[in-house]
Amino acid sequence: MTDKSASSLLLPLVLIVFSAFLAIGIPLPAIPLHVHDGLGLSALTVGWIVGIQSFATILTRKFAGSYCDRRGPKRAMLLGLPLASLAGVLYLISTMISHLGLSLAVLIAGRLLMGPAESLFLTGAMTWGIGRVGAPRTGKVMAWQGIAMFAALGLGGPLGIAIQQHFGFQAIALVTILLPLLALAIAVPMAPLALHAQHHESLPFFAVLRLIWRFGLALAFSAMPFAIITSFLVLLYASHGWSGAGVAILGFSAGYIVIRLFFAHLPDRLGGTKVGAVSVVIELLGQLMLWQAHDPLWAFCGTLLSGIGFSLVFPSMGVQAMARVPAHSRGVAVGSFLAFIDVASGLTGPLVGIVIGFYGYQAAFLAGSLTCIAALVLMLSGRTASKQHLPPA
Repeated sequence: MTDKSASSLLLPLVLIVFSAFLAIGIPLPAIPLHVHDGLGLSALTVGWIVGIQSFATILTRKFAGSYCDRRGPKRAMLLGLPLASLAGVLYLISTMISHLGLSLAVLIAGRLLMGPAESLFLTGAMTWGIGRVGAPRTGKVMAWQGIAMFAALGLGGPLGIAIQQHFGFQAIALVTILLPLLALAIAVPMAPLALHAQHHESLPFFAVLRLIWRFGLALAFSAMPFAIITSFLVLLYASHGWSGAGVAILGFSAGYIVIRLFFAHLPDRLGGTKVGAVSVVIELLGQLMLWQAHDPLWAFCGTLLSGIGFSLVFPSMGVQAMARVPAHSRGVAVGSFLAFIDVASGLTGPLVGIVIGFYGYQAAFLAGSLTCIAALVLMLSGRTASKQHLPPA
């Protein structure tokens, strides 16, 4: 298979992920504004509501991976995308309820429902992509899907802020309803994959986890700064009276995408640990700039540098993780690996919300710097172990 034909096979899946993740990215900056400014609740509450989706995703990763291996990735996507649209329906209903507690409960229910929805459609898309173009192109699949994810999240930042400011949270909910349905229209006519599970028993979830935990944990620590940016950057800008928070979030994705487009081959050529470590150092510099930012230009540069640094961590760790599991357990492996990002996203909001409560919004990015250091230590300390203990795929 040529690179051109592989790209054509991946393109519809990239469009599906992009459209579905817009339904996640657009509400991300709007929900903090809606909860904090509209409902008058604290930064800690904002952190919990933003992060609770990730907890729901974590709890359903095992199911999503097993479902992909048993029923096929297409079936997983055809289940996950309508659930994502239904989450938007709950967002909309929450705006129609005058009672604060009940409105918040319905909004939380929507966030909880978006968790398994994301788990199903993203695990399905990753597994489907690897199955369509072959395991040797796992890095290409992860690079392209990652571009789709973070392009959607990056564009979702300014779009979400603009829609929220001009049309309110109801418009955010309507967009969340429609975008997964657009992705569903692309997925329905696509041919499903042949299944492996009928010939081989899939590895248990925790057996897969034991094979890939080091790479996943390094990814989780390096993903925490992104969760901090999406949850609290808009509130940092607001606290200083700065404009341009959406543009800064877009800058993160721009740096992420440009590096991924031109340098996605580096993990295969130079080694995942080496590329991952250099990437985290760059991300660390970006977080330190945000910590010390005293004007919006400095904050924008820190956000851009964070995106550049984070860009190659996902494929660097992902290619190594996927190489350690058999094809018939690939869905479980993808689900397990992505669960580490969910853990990072779920824990970051509440924990950093507590930090902000004591020390202010600037301290959130000092916390992001510390997680980058943890990721770097984990990568470097595991380098020798990874060379000595490579279980057969």
